[in-house]
Amino acid sequence: MGSGFVISQDGYILTNNHVVEDADQIKVKLSNGKEYTGKVVGRDPKTDLAVVKIEGSSDLHPLSLGNSEDLKVGSWVVAIGSPFGLEQTVTAGIVSAKGRVIGSGPYDNFIQTDASINPGNSGGPLVNLRGEVIGINTAIIPNGQGIGFCNPHQHGQRNCSSARREGTRYEGWLGVSIQEVTPALAKSFDLKDKKGALVAQVVSGGPAEKAGIEQGDLIVGFDGKEIAESKDLPESLHRLPWGRP
Repeated sequence: MGSGFVISQDGYILTNNHVVEDADQIKVKLSNGKEYTGKVVGRDPKTDLAVVKIEGSSDLHPLSLGNSEDLKVGSWVVAIGSPFGLEQTVTAGIVSAKGRVIGSGPYDNFIQTDASINPGNSGGPLVNLRGEVIGINTAIIPNGQGIGFCNPHQHGQRNCSSARREGTRYEGWLGVSIQEVTPALAKSFDLKDKKGALVAQVVSGGPAEKAGIEQGDLIVGFDGKEIAESKDLPESLHRLPWGRP
């Protein structure tokens, strides 16, 4: 079992990919007790998000969507879901950190919170005190207390838009392999600091090669934003719609 939340009046629901990926049949139970058969219309294993569609409901109330990028460490948040099958459970806490990398995929950029999140919370909303969704409850540390991780809602918004248009998530591709700029590498390249993503390899015929990027180049900005760490580049690329020049 897992959780999820309504994002449109016509029956689209956002949840985690790991909640639905091995399911033979999907049953969606709303807070009013009504049950519907759900169908996966789009999913992205790399960000662990999925979109489910239900038919036949006429009284859906989608949640308001906030901006997770405006979220600050220390902000109060509320996690909603069905931990251990306990429906409509609400827990409160604060944002402990942003941009956490926990090794779950190439686009790790989690919001860490001490609002209690347990098995069954997956896919449920993390909301701010205005009731706006700013994250999707996604991961925990086993045996940990007060350490939960949520996907920023901007990830979900991009996946939902793609799923509703094409039924899948198309990703941008740059055509490079990158590595972290270590202190030793920064010294060897005579850099003032360790910011940026170092190009370790360029794929032949890819967009980067066509643009003149070479092995050993340092990418310090992308799409108008600073690349402070190597992990920022894949995340910035993931934000862009597929096919953008």
